[in-house]
Amino acid sequence: MAGDRVEGRRMRGMFRRRKVTGERRPGPPGPYVLLPTLLMGLGGFSNLWRGETPNPWIGGLGLFAFNTLYISVVFRGFDRRRRESVTSYVLLALMGTVTVGLAVGYGGTWLLFFPVYSLAVGTILRGRRLGITLLVLGSGACAVAVWKGDHVSEPWTIGYGTVISGAVTAAILTLSETVMELRATRRELARAAVEQERLRFSRDLHDLLGHTLSVVVVKSEAARRLAPHDVDAAIAQVRDIESVGRQALREVREAVTGYRDSSLASELERAGPVLAAAGIEAVVDRSGSPPGPRADALLGWVAREAVTNAVRHSGASRCVFTLESTGGRIRLTVADDGAGPRHGPATGNQAGGGTGADAGGGTGLKGLAERLAAVGGSLEAGRAKDGGFTVTAEMQDDAPGGSEERACG
Repeated sequence: MAGDRVEGRRMRGMFRRRKVTGERRPGPPGPYVLLPTLLMGLGGFSNLWRGETPNPWIGGLGLFAFNTLYISVVFRGFDRRRRESVTSYVLLALMGTVTVGLAVGYGGTWLLFFPVYSLAVGTILRGRRLGITLLVLGSGACAVAVWKGDHVSEPWTIGYGTVISGAVTAAILTLSETVMELRATRRELARAAVEQERLRFSRDLHDLLGHTLSVVVVKSEAARRLAPHDVDAAIAQVRDIESVGRQALREVREAVTGYRDSSLASELERAGPVLAAAGIEAVVDRSGSPPGPRADALLGWVAREAVTNAVRHSGASRCVFTLESTGGRIRLTVADDGAGPRHGPATGNQAGGGTGADAGGGTGLKGLAERLAAVGGSLEAGRAKDGGFTVTAEMQDDAPGGSEERACG
């Protein structure tokens, strides 16, 4: 029952969206288009009118019951929730009983109710049940036509028409529903693409501004400490702040236009002065071939985030970047010897020191972990056994021919 309510709300929501956007339902616009099929029963009505049918009251009641059931069944067939309910199957069974009764009792033009009934079957049943029902119904119509022997055409035509009527109706309605689902899926994919782009943009801004603001804070503190003793050195720090600000503006513009990709080499080059301003020695240890474009960009973001957190939270004196490339895999390890924040007690996200602050409650390393996981990589961050904090990023190297060359070597 809960599933039926959810499906009903979904279908009503799709109908409201079509009204708002002007989108037309593919296929038959509604059940009214199938009502003219009832004109096939005019032959039976004509027989009743001219008194050519025995027991006309029974025939009239049967005709009224058939038309009423047909309209009810067809209207239910355009609502998926009502179509798959037990009531629809009961109405369809009653309609079949009336159809067989009229055809067996009167024959002739009354046999045309078989194709009309088959059309109603096509609006309700789907899949294997539809195929079996149409074969049984078509065979039954042909057998009744042979038995009565008073149909205006060959008996096989009534059986063929019965099968085709239901099959074509079901095919058109199924195609219509499939097109509606594909349209809904397309809208959902478009919405997901927008959400993904928003997530990418927010992550880039977090990484860009978090790093830049951390550098500005560190250099501002250095300028403040140097100003009473060495004005020239303080001015140099202020110049660096201006340079970092201009670089940040340029990177934000690139991020907004979607063209910026971080580079591991450029991030490692920037890390030296940034860490030095915070009193942290930067050591870079590389081995193996250079990473491919995708690995270079992702590992560049990892290096930037690790530097940002080391500057903000670690209180370290040394930070080591180790880049290893073996067996088609590339690994970047960033380890510091920090024991907590440089100034004041550890509070909030600063507790734990190093990059652990971000790993524990921030969004930077979490976002990078999701990016790496999307390409089959991994990101681990935590306290090292011998103290300090370590961030390790590993992924498949996409350097052209890199995997094959290393495998042959």
